[in-house]
Amino acid sequence: MKPTTGLLCWNCGRPTGIEKKVFRGDSCPHCLADLRCCAGCRHREPGRRFQCKEPIEANIPNKEKSNFCDFFQMRLVQKTAGGVKTKEEDKFDRKARFDDLFND
Repeated sequence: MKPTTGLLCWNCGRPTGIEKKVFRGDSCPHCLADLRCCAGCRHREPGRRFQCKEPIEANIPNKEKSNFCDFFQMRLVQKTAGGVKTKEEDKFDRKARFDDLFND
């Protein structure tokens, strides 16, 4: 399997063609899953209050639909033989994501 760049869909694991920010109307061109949703967010954690690491004030009932959450950050995923899994970041990934904050 050749490596891909850009955002992979949280649902099907295929490339979406998105390289930078994810907007509320963005969806996967293959499975049509909403991309700016809790299921595609790096802060989602099922064991936490409202299933989120961030201090959100209200529950978002459908985690697979687009929403207006201010804390959204795309979850880095990689496609493996067993399906889609969260990619582990190293210090270079974290630095690149930090530097991207100032490249608007």
